[in-house]
Amino acid sequence: MKRFWTDVAIDADRVVTLDGKPVRTPGRRPLALPTDALAQAVAEEWRSVGETIDPRMMPLTGLANAATDPIANDPAQFAARLAAYGESDLLCYRADGPPPLVERQAARWDPLLDWARARYDVTFAVTAGVMHVAQAPATIARLHEAVAAHDDFHLAGLSPVVTLTGSLVIGLALVEGEIDGDAAWAAAGIDEDWSIEMWGEDWQAAQLRELKRQEFARGVAFLGML
Repeated sequence: MKRFWTDVAIDADRVVTLDGKPVRTPGRRPLALPTDALAQAVAEEWRSVGETIDPRMMPLTGLANAATDPIANDPAQFAARLAAYGESDLLCYRADGPPPLVERQAARWDPLLDWARARYDVTFAVTAGVMHVAQAPATIARLHEAVAAHDDFHLAGLSPVVTLTGSLVIGLALVEGEIDGDAAWAAAGIDEDWSIEMWGEDWQAAQLRELKRQEFARGVAFLGML
């Protein structure tokens, strides 16, 4: 679609407008943002559009659309899908060697699990290897409650963080301010960083990793503006 507007503004309800008309989500709802910071950032994406709209260059708008349409339509179901990552959280699956990798995982991951245990009054089953280990039903229920307590926009920002890291605990620690984005990404990348240190990385893997990092960073930025 070609650019058809000249002026981008924000109205009193934090709806982004194009030549005075509200931007609408794919579900035809006005795109109303919950904070001034996010409204300004989304408006800037629309100001930066060239001759044609490229949704890939408008990630904050995309996350806001998700919060306003599919998530708002059924937040409980969306929260349940995110909470399911707690059933096989990255932090619970450890290497059985070599010792430096085991130590590196423990140094980064144990404090996060300890935080979650204290914050949500849960337990975690931790194992060496990749075979599934079941978490206690009470733990799964409490983590689900923790996710479901967040509003639609926080769920939208939390989604790329959890899905790209494979860790609900990392996502919750980030959204609750226990860690920042850099610490979250570093914790999630321990295994991959170790493999790169040992055997190097080809350009395709590096390119894919950078794309994931950028998507992760956009989720972090989105959450930071809430």
